[in-house]
Amino acid sequence: MSEDRKKQVLQAIINHFIQTAEPVGSNTILISYKFHVSPATIRNDMMELENEGYISQPHTSAGRVPTDKAYRLFVDEMADYNKARKEALKTLALIQGKYAAEKVRENLHDAVSVLSRATNQVSFSTTPDNPRTFFLGMSNAFLQPEFANNPVNASEVFEILERSDKFVKTLANLDVSDQIKVFIGDENIIPQAQSCSIIVTKYHKNGFDGFMGILGPKRMNYAFNIVILEEIKKLLEQ
Repeated sequence: MSEDRKKQVLQAIINHFIQTAEPVGSNTILISYKFHVSPATIRNDMMELENEGYISQPHTSAGRVPTDKAYRLFVDEMADYNKARKEALKTLALIQGKYAAEKVRENLHDAVSVLSRATNQVSFSTTPDNPRTFFLGMSNAFLQPEFANNPVNASEVFEILERSDKFVKTLANLDVSDQIKVFIGDENIIPQAQSCSIIVTKYHKNGFDGFMGILGPKRMNYAFNIVILEEIKKLLEQ
């Protein structure tokens, strides 16, 4: 009997049980792990492994499961730690990336919430990990006389808020840098926003960047809103 093959059979049993929590039979081992031997050979290997105390049969009709002795051999001699390290580092990098994006999203939500409360306007930001925009303070827009008394203007603003994916693409086409930019009325390349003004800037946070700003009537307090946006951006990026 090949000791190397017997170890490979044991490793296949352990790997299968780790992945499925199900007892494994000789046919599964033969087919799933592509052993180029007969089913009888695999059965003989498994019988020998059972006699040596490496696998056991939990029920009469069940397949085999690893014993503590098998796990000890696996940990000490059989586990591929180089492969495991690569997989672990890849998994950690993925989780850390998602976690970082979630934290930036939380920070952005807090920043935009303060921006909306301070300016009494609609405030917005693009999310760090996908091309979407979220808006806060939407009720502020509809309380403004320009929109409350003008259903057309109100519907235009509502369309902007509904099409956040289109809005973020438009922002990307605007000449927006780290400096605050103001687009007044028909200076906007957003047709639906020509009854409004947009104050916007780019943010940078923990390796992510995007846009944040204010959307409101052309009658807005520009100097105050610009300073508020500057300060909120500083707080966000600290």
